[in-house]
Amino acid sequence: MKCTEHMHHPHHTKLAPPAPAVARRPAQLVGNTPVLWIDRPFAPPGRGFFAKLEGANPGGIKDRPGLHMIREARRRGALRPGAPVVESSSGTLGLGLALAGLTYGHPVTVVSDPGMEPAMVRLLASLGAQVDQVERPHPTGGWQEARRARVAALLAARPGAYCPDQYGNPDNVAAYAPLAAELIAQLGRIDTLVVAVGTGGHSAGIAKGLRRHAPHLRVVGVDSVGSAIFGQPAGPRLMRGLGSSVHPANVDYAAFAEVHWVAPGEAVWACRQLARRHYASGGWSVGAVALVAGWVARTSPPGTRIAAVFPDGPHRYLETVYNDNWCAEQGILGVEPPPRPAEITTPDACVVTGWTRCGQVRDPLARTAGVR
Repeated sequence: MKCTEHMHHPHHTKLAPPAPAVARRPAQLVGNTPVLWIDRPFAPPGRGFFAKLEGANPGGIKDRPGLHMIREARRRGALRPGAPVVESSSGTLGLGLALAGLTYGHPVTVVSDPGMEPAMVRLLASLGAQVDQVERPHPTGGWQEARRARVAALLAARPGAYCPDQYGNPDNVAAYAPLAAELIAQLGRIDTLVVAVGTGGHSAGIAKGLRRHAPHLRVVGVDSVGSAIFGQPAGPRLMRGLGSSVHPANVDYAAFAEVHWVAPGEAVWACRQLARRHYASGGWSVGAVALVAGWVARTSPPGTRIAAVFPDGPHRYLETVYNDNWCAEQGILGVEPPPRPAEITTPDACVVTGWTRCGQVRDPLARTAGVR
C-alpha cells in the first residue's frame, strides 16, 4: 500500500468542516490536523500506519477538550462569566485551558507538580495561566492525587470557581468526536486504532466516534510502565502525559482489545527515530504509540488500515526526551526496544518493567462488566 493510496476519497462525505482560510481568533486554529504515513523503521515499506498529528494544534490534542469542556460548562451555567477555572494537569491540558480562558474570558490556574518541565511552566505563565505546584506526593496516590487534593482546596477557597475534572467529565470524551470525523474523512476505512491512555478522554471519544462507521474497529491501548490504569500497581513514572496513578472514570475499558505498557527508554528511541526519519515527532505518548503501532502494522494482515494518534509535538521535551545528558542521567539513553513485546495473560500477572502486551483488558475497579 502506497503512502498516498487511500488519502483522498471523493465519494466519502466530508464530515469535518473545513478550517477557515483566515482565523479570526486562535480557537479557530484547533482541529483539521494532518495525517502522515509512517513505516520504517517501525514497519516495512507499505506495512506502516497513519499518524494523526495532533501537535499541529496550537497547544496539542488537549486544545480540543480544553475548549469544549469550558464551552459546555458555560452553556449549562456551571461556569459563570469571568469565574476562575482550576484544574490538575501535567501540561498539555493546561495549554488547552489557557486557550479556553483566553477565548471565553476566564482566569486559569493549572495545578501541577515538580515533574512539569520548566519550559512548560514558563509557557503556561506567558499564556496567562497561573501554575500552582504541589510540593510532595500523596502517600498512596502519588503526585496525581496530591494535585487533585490541591485543586479541591483551591475550589473551596474560591467561591464560583470551576474544575473541568478531565478524569471524569463526559465532555472530555465528547470533545473528540470531531477528531474521529476528521479521521474518517481523511482515511475512509479504519481497521485498528492505536492510542495512548491517560485520563481516558481521547481514547474513549475517538473510539466511540470511529465505531459509528467501523463497528468492528480494533482498539489497542498504550500505557506507561508504573501506571495503575489497567491493573498494574502504581509506581514511579518518568513519562508524562500517559498513564495514571489513579483510575480515571473516563477510561472505556470495554473499548480495548489489548493493552501495551512501554518503558521510558523505549519511548525515547521511538521519538528520536520519528524525528530523524519522518520530521514528525513528539513526547512520551507519541514515542510509545509509534512503537506499538509499528508492531501492530508488522503483525496485522496486509492491507489492514491502522490509525495512530500522536498527541503533541517535540518542543516541550527538548530538555528531556531529546537531551542526551538528561537521558543518560536517567539511564534511558541508547535503549533499543526488543522486536516484539513480552506477553502476559492477565494485566496483574506480574509487574512489567518494559514493553509488554496483554490481550485481556478489564476495569481494575470492576465498574463495568466489559472485558475483552
